[in-house]
Amino acid sequence: MPRILVTNDDGVHAPGIRALADAMRLLGDVVVVAPHQESSAIGHALTLRRPLRLETFGPQIYAVDGTPTDCVNIAVAVLFKGQLPDLVVSGINTGWNLGDDITYSGTVSGALEAALLGAPAIAVSLMRTRDRTFDFGPSAAVAQDVAAHVLKEGLPERVFLNVNVPRGLPKGVRLTVQGKRNHVTTIAERLDPRGQTYYWIEEGQDDWHAHDRSDHVACREGYVSITPLQPDMTAHSGAPAWLGRLETDG
Repeated sequence: MPRILVTNDDGVHAPGIRALADAMRLLGDVVVVAPHQESSAIGHALTLRRPLRLETFGPQIYAVDGTPTDCVNIAVAVLFKGQLPDLVVSGINTGWNLGDDITYSGTVSGALEAALLGAPAIAVSLMRTRDRTFDFGPSAAVAQDVAAHVLKEGLPERVFLNVNVPRGLPKGVRLTVQGKRNHVTTIAERLDPRGQTYYWIEEGQDDWHAHDRSDHVACREGYVSITPLQPDMTAHSGAPAWLGRLETDG
């Protein structure tokens, strides 16, 4: 039976990870290792300046007082005794991880770390609603279907999938590219009760670039977006010509 590691950045008690774990249990032997507390927008952070603790919350359910990246590493090193799982699935995140936002996402970083270690991986996120109510049924079903295909067909080395699901029943599935946006961060300046200034980073505003195959367009039109990603950030086609003149030999 396939061994499946489930993680997230919303924390071990989040309803999204419970729905995801239940869906994955129909495909294999599931171990849940997630942050003890919410770790959203923490990116690919790795905890190096303090010790980490692994706590048991139920049969094959564990929490780490660290980041999603910490969780994947501790799961592989401690619980799997250095053996890679057959699949790592991160989510279900309460809120999309589209376009440039994947660089901030702890959900995507859980899958990214798995890919760096050599395990097939999927990140799954669901559209956030204004009233903060979530129906994880459709996104869990999508995750199960994608996971089944990955377990059967595999993925290229160091490639992982970023899956985003719209609210309600999806119209279908689109293979997409990572979208681009012009992001304006809003910083609120306030005073604490002692009169000291502090700052609160707010959501800001986004101006998305038009692209028919982008993850953003697919999700806005009611489709599941599946974007293959990789850790290689080399600008293979975008380097300025003058950089070549800096090369030296010896």
